[in-house]
Amino acid sequence: METIYLIIVIFLLLLAVFDLFVGVSNDAVNFLQSAIGAKVAKFRTVLIIASCGVVIGAVMSTGMMDVARHGIMTPSQYSFSEVMTIFLAVMVTDVLVLDVFNSLGMPTSTTVSLVFELLGGSFAIATLKVVGNGMNYGELLNSDKALSVIIAIFVSVAIAFVFGCIVMWISRLVFTFNYLKRVKFTIAIFGGIAFTVLAYFIFLKGLGKSPYIPDSARDYIDNNINMLLGITFLVSTIFMEILHLCHVSVFKFVVLMGTFALAMAFAGNDLVNFIGVPLAGLSSYQDFVANAHGASASSFMMTSLMESAKTPPFYLMIAGVIMIVAMATSKKARNVIKTSVDLSRQDEGDEMFGSSSAARAIVRSCQNGNDVVKHYIPASVKSWINSRFNKNEVILQGDAAFDVVRAAVNLVLSSLLITIGTNHQLPLSTTYVTFMVAMGSSLADRAWSRESAVFRVTGVLSVIGGWFITAGVAFITCAFVCLIMYYGGFVLQIALMALVVIQLIRSSRKFAQKQQEADKDADMFRLMMRTRDPELVWDMLQKHVVRTQSYMNKFALEQYNKIVSGFSSQSPRELRRVRKDLKSERDMLKKYRRQELLGLKKCPNDIALERNTWFHLGMNSDQQMIYSLIRILDPIREHVDNNFNPLPKVYVDEYEPIRREVNDLMKASGSQIETGHYDTYREVLEEADNCREQIAELRKKVIDQLQKVKNNDNMQVTLVYLNLLQETQEFIGIMRQQLRAAKKFMEN
Repeated sequence: METIYLIIVIFLLLLAVFDLFVGVSNDAVNFLQSAIGAKVAKFRTVLIIASCGVVIGAVMSTGMMDVARHGIMTPSQYSFSEVMTIFLAVMVTDVLVLDVFNSLGMPTSTTVSLVFELLGGSFAIATLKVVGNGMNYGELLNSDKALSVIIAIFVSVAIAFVFGCIVMWISRLVFTFNYLKRVKFTIAIFGGIAFTVLAYFIFLKGLGKSPYIPDSARDYIDNNINMLLGITFLVSTIFMEILHLCHVSVFKFVVLMGTFALAMAFAGNDLVNFIGVPLAGLSSYQDFVANAHGASASSFMMTSLMESAKTPPFYLMIAGVIMIVAMATSKKARNVIKTSVDLSRQDEGDEMFGSSSAARAIVRSCQNGNDVVKHYIPASVKSWINSRFNKNEVILQGDAAFDVVRAAVNLVLSSLLITIGTNHQLPLSTTYVTFMVAMGSSLADRAWSRESAVFRVTGVLSVIGGWFITAGVAFITCAFVCLIMYYGGFVLQIALMALVVIQLIRSSRKFAQKQQEADKDADMFRLMMRTRDPELVWDMLQKHVVRTQSYMNKFALEQYNKIVSGFSSQSPRELRRVRKDLKSERDMLKKYRRQELLGLKKCPNDIALERNTWFHLGMNSDQQMIYSLIRILDPIREHVDNNFNPLPKVYVDEYEPIRREVNDLMKASGSQIETGHYDTYREVLEEADNCREQIAELRKKVIDQLQKVKNNDNMQVTLVYLNLLQETQEFIGIMRQQLRAAKKFMEN
């Protein structure tokens, strides 16, 4: 029996390594987002600074490991076998839940995940004890911790967002977007305040609370904190002025220091989210082996877990190294960072999220409220404020998403809010605070224009919703997994271990393929947005439009053939798949249209004015192809789903020549768009007109036959067939329009 539990402990430790990779992929956004978004240094430099913070924070861990041991459950009321079942269920659930969120590029809270998984697993076993032994939940669970986390979600989200708006608005009034001209007297004070806040954050959240610091030093810091902060502010203000006079960017210095501070706090306080449960499982196993004295795993109670954890520094150092490797190598980490950066960037760009009714209502309400407030502000005051928010003067480092002023505000304010929360014993989540401060500061910085506000709000709501979903999914899933393991015994426990390994491998491969395709699609757009030369932007825009339209031509033809085949073969599965693909492509077309519109804005004015009509006509043609196919599909799908009469063979045979003609026309048109050679342009248009006339004649023939036949059993399928003929006519007309627009758009 000990051997099986040893296998479980080893598996828990292996999952801890996976969890560190997955967790860091999610939480790296907390401390890397500002530095990367503002491009204050090379990625490697930012990574080295963050790595130093991670190592120091891990080694100086604050003893948060007790959360996994007795923060949620009362382990003295649980046996060794029950505790190990809970711990295994927690780790299996945690890795899978976080992996799903990271694959979707959605930041979520590892704190919430851990707490609610522990609560779900403990609740499942506690329920069995309440039913079987007559115990009560108060003896078995510590629900206060979970409740405090829920309260912290609401408090931290609201406070971080509001203060992010206020502080960023004031900072922008002081420095404006052209901050280099207005830092003569203010930069030293700003730098002194920022340095003092970050120093306070480092001492309070890191070194000052570390168990490795002597008690005398810790007491001295606690008793003289105000004096130390005063000295720090005075010295750092002078130091910042010296740096400024030496032409060293104080903002960049503050951003890099803030990155170090948040990385250290993350490693010191959130490490429990990744290795707390496996280390608690190891401690439980060691206690059972040493003190069981013949007692069974189901009778040996885990009173030892009531004691505080004494984590060996060696384990903490290994965890810190693994986190550094994860930051440097994880593509999922960069995917999550990209989500946060895109939602807070200064300029327009590719929007990751669509619009939602809630976002539209929020934006509309805010705009109405803003109009009311502006009505009571004097015109001179509004003019002065607008002059301080002149985005045309913005200074960005290369292709940075926002400037160093906002990056510094994000990090300093996040650190300050987390420090205040710690002082008031409020368990603020690093993820919540940093993300919502970034969203609040981007709103105050007027980064959310009327053109992008609804997409940004939708993104914020999606991320916040993901946090709440995490709690529910973690609780329910872990409780379910725990019950399966409890009743299934070692067999199902080992089976679930194998399932986790398979799922992780499968998820990693799928993500790699998805990322490769996404990178291929996004590279051209990113290059087009970074380019400053309008002529070069025009060349890249032409390539982008050609790629979109040629792909749309091939996609539409492929779906058309699937619809016709599904109709003739009566295949509802294939038709449902087509419906899903069409809806997905319709959403992608909106994304491509926005990308290309942004590119058109950067083109030379004379070219943009001249080609604007053909650009929109081409994009409308792409969309109309989708809508035409949907109009063909819907009646056919409903007919086949209802198991109505199949398409008669006579209809299949007479439509086949039209189908071949449509294929030939679409391929000829797509080839001309893709290659840019329009030698047979007129011939294709004439053939398309002839094909439409043939379809019109066939349609008239079918209608005449329908009117002549009485008691026609095939009335329903004939009507669907007539719709197919009519929409095929429209489909060919749209193809003509697409080809004509593409040729005119590309003409020199």
